[in-house]
Amino acid sequence: MASKQRLQSLAEETICPICLDFFADPVTLDCGHNFCRSCVSQCWEKKEINSCPECREEFPERNLRINRALANLAQKTRKLNLNPKEKESKLHCEEHQEELKLFCETDKKLICSSCVVAREHRGHRFLSIKEAAEIYKDQLKSSLDSLTVKKSAVLETEQKQKGKISEVREQSSSLQTHITSEFSKMHQILTEKEQRLLRDLREEEERILEPMEKDLRKIQEKIKFIEEKLSNMQKQMEEENELIFLKEQTIWNRRISEEYNLLSMANVAFSFGKFKGPIQYTAWREMINSINLGKNSYIYLTVNPSVKG
Repeated sequence: MASKQRLQSLAEETICPICLDFFADPVTLDCGHNFCRSCVSQCWEKKEINSCPECREEFPERNLRINRALANLAQKTRKLNLNPKEKESKLHCEEHQEELKLFCETDKKLICSSCVVAREHRGHRFLSIKEAAEIYKDQLKSSLDSLTVKKSAVLETEQKQKGKISEVREQSSSLQTHITSEFSKMHQILTEKEQRLLRDLREEEERILEPMEKDLRKIQEKIKFIEEKLSNMQKQMEEENELIFLKEQTIWNRRISEEYNLLSMANVAFSFGKFKGPIQYTAWREMINSINLGKNSYIYLTVNPSVKG
Protein backbone atom coordinates (compact mmCIF):
# COMPACT_ATOMS: atom_id res chain seq x y z
CA MET A 1 0.00 0.00 0.00
CA ALA A 2 2.85 2.39 0.91
CA SER A 3 4.66 1.50 -2.32
CA LYS A 4 1.57 2.30 -4.37
CA GLN A 5 1.16 5.66 -2.65
CA ARG A 6 4.80 6.53 -3.43
CA LEU A 7 4.29 5.61 -7.07
CA GLN A 8 1.12 7.72 -7.20
CA SER A 9 3.05 10.65 -5.70
CA LEU A 10 5.72 10.14 -8.36
CA ALA A 11 3.09 10.14 -11.07
CA GLU A 12 1.71 13.50 -9.83
CA GLU A 13 5.16 15.05 -10.39
CA THR A 14 5.00 14.08 -14.08
CA ILE A 15 1.58 15.67 -14.76
CA CYS A 16 1.33 18.94 -16.71
CA PRO A 17 -0.79 21.47 -14.72
CA ILE A 18 -2.36 22.71 -17.96
CA CYS A 19 -3.44 19.52 -19.75
CA LEU A 20 -3.46 17.36 -16.60
CA ASP A 21 -1.74 14.55 -18.53
CA PHE A 22 1.82 13.19 -18.57
CA PHE A 23 4.36 15.73 -19.75
CA ALA A 24 5.03 15.69 -23.48
CA ASP A 25 8.24 17.54 -24.44
CA PRO A 26 8.37 19.29 -21.05
CA VAL A 27 10.00 22.71 -20.75
CA THR A 28 10.95 24.81 -17.72
CA LEU A 29 10.16 28.52 -17.41
CA ASP A 30 12.43 31.03 -15.69
CA CYS A 31 10.22 30.77 -12.58
CA GLY A 32 10.97 27.03 -12.34
CA HIS A 33 7.52 25.66 -13.26
CA ASN A 34 7.25 22.91 -15.89
CA PHE A 35 4.72 22.54 -18.70
CA CYS A 36 4.31 20.71 -21.98
CA ARG A 37 5.84 22.84 -24.75
CA SER A 38 2.62 22.75 -26.74
CA CYS A 39 0.49 23.67 -23.73
CA VAL A 40 2.48 26.75 -22.71
CA SER A 41 2.93 27.83 -26.33
CA GLN A 42 -0.84 27.75 -26.88
CA CYS A 43 -1.38 29.78 -23.72
CA TRP A 44 1.10 32.39 -24.85
CA GLU A 45 -0.04 32.46 -28.45
CA LYS A 46 -2.81 35.02 -27.88
CA LYS A 47 -1.24 36.91 -24.98
CA GLU A 48 0.68 40.13 -25.29
CA ILE A 49 2.58 39.44 -22.04
CA ASN A 50 4.44 36.22 -21.35
CA SER A 51 3.50 34.93 -17.89
CA CYS A 52 3.58 31.64 -16.04
CA PRO A 53 0.17 29.93 -16.18
CA GLU A 54 0.70 28.73 -12.61
CA CYS A 55 2.36 31.55 -10.64
CA ARG A 56 1.64 34.33 -13.23
CA GLU A 57 5.18 35.66 -13.08
CA GLU A 58 5.88 37.74 -16.21
CA PHE A 59 8.89 37.28 -18.47
CA PRO A 60 10.33 39.72 -21.01
CA GLU A 61 11.24 36.88 -23.36
CA ARG A 62 9.93 33.42 -24.12
CA ASN A 63 12.77 31.40 -22.66
CA LEU A 64 11.76 27.73 -22.70
CA ARG A 65 14.44 25.34 -21.38
CA ILE A 66 14.14 21.67 -22.29
CA ASN A 67 13.78 19.43 -19.21
CA ARG A 68 15.04 16.04 -20.42
CA ALA A 69 15.10 14.51 -16.92
CA LEU A 70 11.40 15.26 -16.47
CA ALA A 71 10.68 13.96 -19.98
CA ASN A 72 12.37 10.63 -19.21
CA LEU A 73 10.55 10.38 -15.87
CA ALA A 74 7.20 11.09 -17.52
CA GLN A 75 7.85 8.48 -20.18
CA LYS A 76 8.69 5.82 -17.56
CA THR A 77 5.65 6.76 -15.47
CA ARG A 78 3.39 6.50 -18.52
CA LYS A 79 4.66 2.96 -19.12
CA LEU A 80 3.81 2.04 -15.52
CA ASN A 81 0.25 3.25 -16.11
CA LEU A 82 0.30 5.40 -12.94
CA ASN A 83 -1.87 8.27 -14.09
CA PRO A 84 -3.43 9.68 -10.89
CA LYS A 85 -6.46 10.85 -12.82
CA GLU A 86 -8.74 7.95 -13.72
CA LYS A 87 -9.52 7.92 -17.42
CA GLU A 88 -13.20 7.38 -16.90
CA SER A 89 -13.39 10.38 -14.58
CA LYS A 90 -12.04 12.81 -17.23
CA LEU A 91 -14.39 15.02 -19.18
CA HIS A 92 -14.15 15.01 -22.96
CA CYS A 93 -15.01 17.54 -25.65
CA GLU A 94 -18.30 16.71 -27.31
CA GLU A 95 -17.06 18.00 -30.68
CA HIS A 96 -13.54 16.46 -30.87
CA GLN A 97 -13.92 13.66 -28.29
CA GLU A 98 -10.64 14.76 -26.68
CA GLU A 99 -9.92 15.40 -23.04
CA LEU A 100 -10.85 18.88 -21.77
CA LYS A 101 -7.53 20.44 -20.78
CA LEU A 102 -8.01 24.23 -20.98
CA PHE A 103 -10.54 26.88 -20.09
CA CYS A 104 -11.62 29.54 -22.60
CA GLU A 105 -12.09 32.68 -20.55
CA THR A 106 -13.75 34.46 -23.46
CA ASP A 107 -16.51 31.86 -23.87
CA LYS A 108 -16.43 30.74 -20.22
CA LYS A 109 -16.19 27.06 -21.15
CA LEU A 110 -13.85 24.05 -20.98
CA ILE A 111 -12.09 23.17 -24.25
CA CYS A 112 -9.70 20.57 -25.61
CA SER A 113 -6.40 21.07 -27.46
CA SER A 114 -8.16 20.95 -30.85
CA CYS A 115 -10.61 23.66 -29.76
CA VAL A 116 -7.67 26.06 -29.22
CA VAL A 117 -6.84 26.17 -32.95
CA ALA A 118 -10.48 26.10 -34.04
CA ARG A 119 -11.93 29.16 -35.79
CA GLU A 120 -14.60 29.83 -33.14
CA HIS A 121 -11.91 30.26 -30.46
CA ARG A 122 -9.50 32.36 -32.54
CA GLY A 123 -8.30 35.38 -30.61
CA HIS A 124 -9.70 34.09 -27.32
CA ARG A 125 -7.88 34.03 -24.00
CA PHE A 126 -7.10 30.60 -22.55
CA LEU A 127 -6.28 29.54 -19.01
CA SER A 128 -5.12 26.32 -17.47
CA ILE A 129 -7.70 24.33 -15.58
CA LYS A 130 -5.94 25.08 -12.31
CA GLU A 131 -5.61 28.80 -13.02
CA ALA A 132 -9.25 29.11 -14.08
CA ALA A 133 -10.41 27.18 -11.03
CA GLU A 134 -8.45 29.51 -8.71
CA ILE A 135 -9.89 32.60 -10.41
CA TYR A 136 -13.47 31.38 -10.18
CA LYS A 137 -12.99 30.10 -6.67
CA ASP A 138 -11.91 33.62 -5.70
CA GLN A 139 -15.00 35.01 -7.42
CA LEU A 140 -17.19 32.44 -5.72
CA LYS A 141 -15.64 33.27 -2.35
CA SER A 142 -16.38 36.95 -2.92
CA SER A 143 -19.98 36.12 -3.81
CA LEU A 144 -20.18 33.81 -0.81
CA ASP A 145 -18.97 36.56 1.52
CA SER A 146 -21.44 39.03 0.02
CA LEU A 147 -24.31 36.57 0.32
CA THR A 148 -23.33 35.78 3.91
CA VAL A 149 -23.60 39.49 4.76
CA LYS A 150 -26.99 39.65 3.05
CA LYS A 151 -28.14 36.57 4.95
CA SER A 152 -27.21 38.24 8.24
CA ALA A 153 -29.20 41.32 7.26
CA VAL A 154 -32.20 39.21 6.25
CA LEU A 155 -32.01 37.23 9.50
CA GLU A 156 -31.99 40.49 11.44
CA THR A 157 -35.02 41.67 9.48
CA GLU A 158 -36.71 38.35 10.18
CA GLN A 159 -36.20 38.78 13.93
CA LYS A 160 -37.60 42.32 13.78
CA GLN A 161 -40.63 41.12 11.86
CA LYS A 162 -41.19 38.29 14.32
CA GLY A 163 -40.98 40.83 17.13
CA LYS A 164 -43.63 43.02 15.48
CA ILE A 165 -45.88 40.01 14.88
CA SER A 166 -45.50 39.00 18.52
CA GLU A 167 -46.31 42.55 19.62
CA VAL A 168 -49.46 42.65 17.48
CA ARG A 169 -50.57 39.29 18.85
CA GLU A 170 -50.00 40.40 22.44
CA GLN A 171 -51.93 43.64 21.89
CA SER A 172 -54.72 41.72 20.14
CA SER A 173 -54.94 39.27 23.05
CA SER A 174 -55.03 42.16 25.52
CA LEU A 175 -57.78 43.89 23.54
CA GLN A 176 -59.79 40.68 23.32
CA THR A 177 -59.71 40.48 27.11
CA HIS A 178 -60.67 44.16 27.32
CA ILE A 179 -63.57 43.77 24.87
CA THR A 180 -64.90 40.73 26.71
CA SER A 181 -64.67 42.59 30.01
CA GLU A 182 -66.39 45.73 28.69
CA PHE A 183 -69.23 43.81 27.07
CA SER A 184 -69.62 41.80 30.26
CA LYS A 185 -70.12 45.09 32.09
CA MET A 186 -72.65 46.24 29.50
CA HIS A 187 -74.50 42.93 29.74
CA GLN A 188 -74.63 43.36 33.52
CA ILE A 189 -75.96 46.91 33.16
CA LEU A 190 -78.63 45.77 30.69
CA THR A 191 -79.59 42.80 32.85
CA GLU A 192 -79.93 45.01 35.93
CA LYS A 193 -81.90 47.56 33.92
CA GLU A 194 -84.22 44.83 32.62
CA GLN A 195 -84.81 43.36 36.09
CA ARG A 196 -85.43 46.81 37.54
CA LEU A 197 -87.99 47.68 34.86
CA LEU A 198 -89.76 44.34 35.25
CA ARG A 199 -89.92 44.84 39.01
CA ASP A 200 -91.30 48.39 38.61
CA LEU A 201 -93.84 47.12 36.07
CA ARG A 202 -95.07 44.43 38.47
CA GLU A 203 -95.42 46.99 41.28
CA GLU A 204 -97.30 49.38 38.98
CA GLU A 205 -99.53 46.54 37.83
CA GLU A 206 -100.38 45.64 41.42
CA ARG A 207 -101.03 49.29 42.30
CA ILE A 208 -103.50 49.63 39.42
CA LEU A 209 -105.17 46.24 39.66
CA GLU A 210 -105.79 46.22 43.41
CA PRO A 211 -108.67 48.83 43.45
CA MET A 212 -109.95 47.59 40.07
CA GLU A 213 -110.23 44.01 41.31
CA LYS A 214 -111.91 45.29 44.47
CA ASP A 215 -114.52 47.08 42.36
CA LEU A 216 -114.89 43.97 40.20
CA ARG A 217 -115.82 41.93 43.25
CA LYS A 218 -118.46 44.55 44.18
CA ILE A 219 -119.85 44.48 40.65
CA GLN A 220 -120.07 40.71 40.77
CA GLU A 221 -121.94 40.94 44.08
CA LYS A 222 -124.38 43.39 42.47
CA ILE A 223 -124.92 41.02 39.59
CA LYS A 224 -125.68 38.23 42.01
CA PHE A 225 -128.11 40.49 43.87
CA ILE A 226 -129.86 41.50 40.65
CA GLU A 227 -130.16 37.91 39.55
CA GLU A 228 -131.82 37.04 42.88
CA LYS A 229 -134.20 39.94 42.51
CA LEU A 230 -135.05 38.93 38.96
CA SER A 231 -135.93 35.50 40.21
CA ASN A 232 -138.15 36.97 42.94
CA MET A 233 -139.76 39.35 40.48
CA GLN A 234 -140.53 36.44 38.21
CA LYS A 235 -142.26 34.74 41.08
CA GLN A 236 -144.12 37.98 41.90
CA MET A 237 -145.41 38.09 38.35
CA GLU A 238 -147.09 34.80 39.03
CA GLU A 239 -148.83 36.15 42.15
CA GLU A 240 -152.62 35.85 41.69
CA ASN A 241 -153.65 38.02 44.63
CA GLU A 242 -153.68 41.54 43.29
CA LEU A 243 -153.39 43.27 46.68
CA ILE A 244 -150.30 41.32 47.67
CA PHE A 245 -148.80 41.89 44.21
CA LEU A 246 -149.16 45.69 44.41
CA LYS A 247 -147.79 45.84 47.93
CA GLU A 248 -144.66 43.86 47.11
CA GLN A 249 -144.13 45.69 43.84
CA THR A 250 -143.76 49.07 45.58
CA ILE A 251 -141.12 47.69 47.95
CA TRP A 252 -139.05 46.03 45.17
CA ASN A 253 -139.01 49.15 43.01
CA ARG A 254 -137.60 51.23 45.88
CA ARG A 255 -134.92 48.64 46.73
CA ILE A 256 -133.81 48.22 43.11
CA SER A 257 -133.43 51.98 42.70
CA GLU A 258 -131.30 52.19 45.87
CA GLU A 259 -129.08 49.28 44.84
CA TYR A 260 -128.44 50.77 41.39
CA ASN A 261 -127.33 54.00 42.99
CA LEU A 262 -124.58 52.10 44.82
CA LEU A 263 -122.96 50.78 41.60
CA SER A 264 -119.67 52.54 40.70
CA MET A 265 -116.06 51.83 39.40
CA ALA A 266 -112.77 53.01 40.84
CA ASN A 267 -111.10 55.57 38.55
CA VAL A 268 -107.39 54.64 38.74
CA ALA A 269 -104.90 56.53 36.52
CA PHE A 270 -102.63 54.31 34.39
CA SER A 271 -98.90 55.06 34.57
CA PHE A 272 -97.21 52.80 31.98
CA GLY A 273 -95.44 55.57 30.08
CA LYS A 274 -91.90 54.84 31.20
CA PHE A 275 -92.29 51.23 30.12
CA LYS A 276 -93.32 52.22 26.57
CA GLY A 277 -90.70 54.89 25.93
CA PRO A 278 -87.26 54.51 24.30
CA ILE A 279 -85.88 51.91 26.68
CA GLN A 280 -82.73 51.55 24.55
CA TYR A 281 -81.93 55.22 25.04
CA THR A 282 -82.24 55.13 28.82
CA ALA A 283 -80.21 51.92 29.00
CA TRP A 284 -77.55 53.42 26.70
CA ARG A 285 -77.38 56.55 28.87
CA GLU A 286 -76.77 54.45 31.96
CA MET A 287 -74.01 52.52 30.16
CA ILE A 288 -72.35 55.77 29.05
CA ASN A 289 -72.19 56.91 32.64
CA SER A 290 -70.46 53.66 33.60
CA ILE A 291 -67.76 53.80 30.90
CA ASN A 292 -64.24 54.68 32.02
CA LEU A 293 -63.18 57.00 29.19
CA GLY A 294 -59.65 57.39 30.50
CA LYS A 295 -58.99 53.67 30.33
CA ASN A 296 -60.48 53.35 26.84
CA SER A 297 -58.40 56.24 25.54
CA TYR A 298 -55.22 54.68 26.92
CA ILE A 299 -55.88 51.37 25.20
CA TYR A 300 -56.76 53.08 21.92
CA LEU A 301 -53.53 55.07 21.93
CA THR A 302 -51.53 51.93 22.77
CA VAL A 303 -52.80 50.17 19.67
CA ASN A 304 -52.59 53.34 17.55
CA PRO A 305 -49.34 55.07 18.60
CA SER A 306 -49.58 57.41 15.62
CA VAL A 307 -52.66 59.10 17.13
CA LYS A 308 -51.69 62.18 19.09
CA GLY A 309 -53.73 63.58 21.92
